[in-house]
Amino acid sequence: MRREDKRLYIIGAGFAGQTIADDIKRKKIFGTVSAFLDDDKEIIGKKIDGIPVLGPISNVTSLLRCTENDEALIAIPSASVERIREIYQILTESGFSKIKILPGISQVVNGSAHLVQTREIDPLDILGRTPITISLKESLSYLRGKRVLITGAGGSIGSELARQLLSGGAERLYLFGHGENSIYQIDRELRLLQREGVGEKATIVPIIGDMVDRSYVDYIIEQTHCEVVFHCAAYKHVPLMEENPVAAIHNNVFGTKNLLDASLKHNVQRFVLISTDKAVDPVSVYGVSKMLCEKLVLEAANRVSGDKKFMFVRFGNVLGSRGSILPLFMEQIKNGGPLTVTSADMERYFMTIPEACSLVLQTGGVGTNKESYLLDMGERVKILELAEQIIKFSGLEPYKDIDIKIIGKRKGERSIEPLWLEEEQPAKTEYPKILKLKNLEYDTQKLLSLLAKLEQICFCNNPEKLDLSIYRNKDLLIKILCNEFPSLKNFYQENGVYNV
Repeated sequence: MRREDKRLYIIGAGFAGQTIADDIKRKKIFGTVSAFLDDDKEIIGKKIDGIPVLGPISNVTSLLRCTENDEALIAIPSASVERIREIYQILTESGFSKIKILPGISQVVNGSAHLVQTREIDPLDILGRTPITISLKESLSYLRGKRVLITGAGGSIGSELARQLLSGGAERLYLFGHGENSIYQIDRELRLLQREGVGEKATIVPIIGDMVDRSYVDYIIEQTHCEVVFHCAAYKHVPLMEENPVAAIHNNVFGTKNLLDASLKHNVQRFVLISTDKAVDPVSVYGVSKMLCEKLVLEAANRVSGDKKFMFVRFGNVLGSRGSILPLFMEQIKNGGPLTVTSADMERYFMTIPEACSLVLQTGGVGTNKESYLLDMGERVKILELAEQIIKFSGLEPYKDIDIKIIGKRKGERSIEPLWLEEEQPAKTEYPKILKLKNLEYDTQKLLSLLAKLEQICFCNNPEKLDLSIYRNKDLLIKILCNEFPSLKNFYQENGVYNV
């Protein structure tokens, strides 16, 4: 079958749907738009640029007699998750196996929908709650004409920040990361988006490097003249970091310190650290590393002058990030199961990556120096129920077609991750879903003393006098951290993780 013979049905005859239809007509390689499907009685039965509008969606879809080559494209960026779920069910029951969606991102709300933004529908689009809509062009006005550097730009959060920053009017986007393939992928994607008319014409500069390389980080910050830093880079896999605790501290803590020192030295105006709920009363080395990063940002904020703003934004899990539970479940379903859940009582807060990134970008603009922010994550979700929902999304029946197996908690995991300490007293701001935390002071000399102890373990500053009883000694590192952080020591003792 020739591509031009493939029939496309666009769900939603509004501005976004019409823009997509125009895009398809102009390119002439993606098939033919056979009809719009819509519920608006005012336009049902009419034609838009020669394309008929059929409806209501729930009634007409089953009459289309679609084939395996036909494709549906949901182009209703303002639709709620519940509505998308209904439409998805209608389409699948009517025989559509190829369903794409135009995500409800603010670039679309601002009136610039493009075919290149569409993607295969996945569980993220029909699970959870409806994300808040933020006007990026308004919230990113503080970045217009600025040079912005994103660390970990090839990761889930960093790459989505980069996509959204295309609409911010930044002069340059520096994509910093140590994984060449991931940086290559996001660099390529951003350039494709720009060619297709998405966003504004920021200059995109990929940079490969390691933030633990202090001299190189200083050089990059100086040479790029970047004015804003979004620091996303970190080792994040909790059980993996429990097996490699020195690497977690080496990369996360000292990498962050290098970046902060360079930012202070070379006049960076805004610094936003991406933090995590696992930094709250940490029970893993990863959690400790992120808590120390938070303290480092607040310590650096004490040293800035003028209108510079250094802050952190903390939030819980994001749906669909690399290495998170959702991609793992989808892979397990493809392999026939079972889906593995660590504990029946395991619960987590979840937010979609685009929503989290939009809120981070907004916080970067409205936040003030030496403040701590927390994203309102809504209600906790049971991981077992999430597994059941994803199986159903795949057209299968839990425990019948695909089994779910409880495998036990892994190192560093607790059933519920708190988002804040009671003493932090989260308070609402004038911006929906952005909360402000009360800073808990951490003595600077105590922090520097701790870092000095950890540095001896993480770095070989004098190879001729290398002390193997200290260098990369993870038992010593764990002992130091447990002496400093009671929550880690108590968790290890209760769970028999380490002999502390």
